[in-house]
Amino acid sequence: MNHDELRPVAVACDFDRRNSTIRRRLVALVAALATVMSTLVLTSPAGADASLWTAQSAAAQNAWYSVSYGNGLFVALAPDGANRVMTSPDGVNWTGHQAAEANSWWSVAYGGGLFVAVSSDGTHRVMTSPDGATWTARDAAEENPWTSVTYGNGLFVATATGGTHRVMSSPDGVNWTAQTAAEQNTWWAVTYGNGLFVAVAADGANRVMTSPDGVNWTAQAAAAANFWTSVTYGNGLYLAVSFDGTNRVMTSPDGVNWSAHQAAEANSWWVVTYGNGLFVSVSMDGTNRVMMSADGATWTAETAAEANEWWGVTYGNGTFVATATDGTHRVMTRCWTASTPDAPTSLVATPGDGSASIAFTPGANCGPAITKYQVKVGAGAWTDVVGTTSPITVTGLTNYATAKIKLRAVNSVGAGPASAVVQVQPRVVGSPLTSVKVQSTSRIQAAFAALTPAGGSVSHYWVYAYAKGTNTVAGSCRSTVAARSCVVTGLSADTEYDVAVRGFFRLTGSPMALPTTDSARQTVRTKR
Repeated sequence: MNHDELRPVAVACDFDRRNSTIRRRLVALVAALATVMSTLVLTSPAGADASLWTAQSAAAQNAWYSVSYGNGLFVALAPDGANRVMTSPDGVNWTGHQAAEANSWWSVAYGGGLFVAVSSDGTHRVMTSPDGATWTARDAAEENPWTSVTYGNGLFVATATGGTHRVMSSPDGVNWTAQTAAEQNTWWAVTYGNGLFVAVAADGANRVMTSPDGVNWTAQAAAAANFWTSVTYGNGLYLAVSFDGTNRVMTSPDGVNWSAHQAAEANSWWVVTYGNGLFVSVSMDGTNRVMMSADGATWTAETAAEANEWWGVTYGNGTFVATATDGTHRVMTRCWTASTPDAPTSLVATPGDGSASIAFTPGANCGPAITKYQVKVGAGAWTDVVGTTSPITVTGLTNYATAKIKLRAVNSVGAGPASAVVQVQPRVVGSPLTSVKVQSTSRIQAAFAALTPAGGSVSHYWVYAYAKGTNTVAGSCRSTVAARSCVVTGLSADTEYDVAVRGFFRLTGSPMALPTTDSARQTVRTKR
């Protein structure tokens, strides 16, 4: 995308010119902004910490312009790709879904148990879904370039950048009625809050309009003649951002009287949302592509996870989620709860020689980055381990003694809760194979190095021939300590086997022979 082509005069571009660079950028802009509007009512108690934005992988490398939150789910839309919808319960793990039609889907809102999305083109320019995964095409009131949708007071309201009627409303997201806008402006975004629908425009004499019912609209003067791209409501204020002008933020306590404010940086601010006591806006350019404010007047710049074109942002479940049109990672998240990490889950222990390798799934971390992991063996103290990713290695364990291990994550707030216990029995590592020879169609001879473990002695060895790629034993043979070689018989001709050796170890003073781990496997094929 050539960002230099985007200018305020571009608002007059025809949305039917699908190949126009200007059109793509304007439509994209709308989508992102509209997204935010739909999440305005999702607020939470104020309070933030110094945690950073984290890059996340999208379900596909689409141009994700819009994201919203509802019913415990983040939903994002794109105008391209095989799957133009993706959903996530946490903003981190995303699943792609097919849209109702392959339209340019720009904005989505949730209300009344339903997700509703609008499009700028296509046969059906509305689609609905109860779960974010299965979508049904619906008829819009008119075939306009619908670019923003919100929900409030039992009503869905959408705005368009062109057409005869640039507003439409619906009580159920299915049946839509065209409404007359206050002026024939390029209406980019709409939101709802405190009993009032408020929309902002990129052009016109009055670049704000308000409505108590989504039907009857009144023109209002904006704080400046900027290209206003997004609007939201929170903390008793309506707040809009723009991509141009001296003051790129404006606020209003009533939707009628607006005051101009300076943004954190003179970036192209595309979309804004409110949550957790903060207004957060993202940008497609600039040094710092995020800004935040508690009061809408004083803004602080913040570095995005990547220098992408950030077009969508929303808040839900204690997390801000932003989406981008480009970049390696097209989603970023930020938690605003100064909390410790959740407990790791799904622990799997693999025994080693006096040690264990613990694979795990990290717990959710809505707080500062994890700095280390700690383990607790039995009733012992918590101790630090090396590494902050799965798997980690626990050392200092006693061979053939069952160890009960717990794991926890630590960040700058403190140590999180412990995981469930995982049990493991460390053991002596098996002797390495020195040679594996195929003797015939059914016989394999294996030789191996001597094993001299501390604290005991080896009583004997076994060689196993496994069916290739499995743990199914196809044949085996026993070897004395002196011989360190034996022949596996009874195998199939012209067949591959994985061969390994296992020692049997007696601890000093104990009559019981305990197995070592298997050696590394060697693959061989018997003769024809």
